Amino acid sequence: MKFGGTSVANIDRLTAVAAKVKAEVLRGNKVAVVVSAMSGVTNDLVALANEAGSSYDTNEYDAVVATGEQATSGLLSLCLQKIGVPARSWQGWQIPILTDENHGKARIIDIDTSELKASLLSNIVCVIAGFQGLSPQKRITTLGRGGSDTTAVALAAALSASRCDIYTDVDGVYTSDPRIVTRAKKLDKITYEEMLEMASLGAKVLQTRSVELAMNNRVPLQVLSSFNEGVGSDLLGTQVVAEEEIVEQEIVSGVTYSRDEAKITLLQVPDRPGVAAAIFGPLSDANVNVDMIVQNISENGSATDLTFTVPRSELAKALEVLEACKNDLGFIASVSDDNVVKLSVVGVGMRSHAGVANRMFATLAEHNINILVISTSEIKISVLVAEEFTELALRALHTAYGLDAS
Repeated sequence: MKFGGTSVANIDRLTAVAAKVKAEVLRGNKVAVVVSAMSGVTNDLVALANEAGSSYDTNEYDAVVATGEQATSGLLSLCLQKIGVPARSWQGWQIPILTDENHGKARIIDIDTSELKASLLSNIVCVIAGFQGLSPQKRITTLGRGGSDTTAVALAAALSASRCDIYTDVDGVYTSDPRIVTRAKKLDKITYEEMLEMASLGAKVLQTRSVELAMNNRVPLQVLSSFNEGVGSDLLGTQVVAEEEIVEQEIVSGVTYSRDEAKITLLQVPDRPGVAAAIFGPLSDANVNVDMIVQNISENGSATDLTFTVPRSELAKALEVLEACKNDLGFIASVSDDNVVKLSVVGVGMRSHAGVANRMFATLAEHNINILVISTSEIKISVLVAEEFTELALRALHTAYGLDAS
């Protein structure tokens, strides 16, 4: 069972979480619980670290920001003990959860579950601080934003758990953002691949790395609301499962969006072999993630325009890198735009159905929405449009693919 920040925001919420954990124990389950920091605590700790040292030591930064989860694990253990459930808190280094040394976004290498299993076999609930691990240098590491999801899935795999329940502030995975598309409906089941695409394309229900881990290790996932009464399978959440477990698969399962996009166009780029590597190599070296790419056809064989997207937060860095290489790359000028949004339709049914892309393009055309960039994969189609059309486009596409709740 994993509980996010809003689910453990205060003692009242922790008391409610303890009741859910107790209910699972009474059903005969041996339960491991992963917790996030209380809502807002990590942001406060990050702010303190930044205030203490602008060019901080990443080892100490992780030591600071990991304390939010440490507090939550201890508090939930106390709440469980108060209602008669034997419980003990575990920090990442105590298990240990072994990671690489990439502080701030460490990756899990191995988990020694021997002591956890002994505790579970003694009917003690293990309350584990998410988001953290131990580097080869014996320093505390953190797994990046949303890292508690990754902790939960990795532990579920290592413990061979029958199920991993992710409790959050929503009651499942929807066909689109219900705050914008009021007729969005909750999915009973979604495939790992679809969830992975939706998570990477802006859906914030699950963290991308956790879905990837679940898919690779075939961990049964369930997304539930911690604010609903009941526990586990008593609740109607969304199950994330293998494709073969869904009998009738919809062509499109969801329409999602990401506002964290910025578009860069390089004008009059020399049309010669190796120029793309010369452009994207320095961006990669600067840790700027490039997503959608489109190159215009060269009219005269000498120069062309190249358009691509980067995270909005990395636009300034990307432009700085490109400007420094301008003379070497030979382009005339760069034009950027951060008032854009990426819209995506996702569905494993696309593999066996034609016309999915055409429906998307026709729907946007009917609403006079211009497409700036297009990218596709086997189960997704993404387009870049002006940000002002986000709500209109989402609702129109949701209806066009027959996803509206009846």
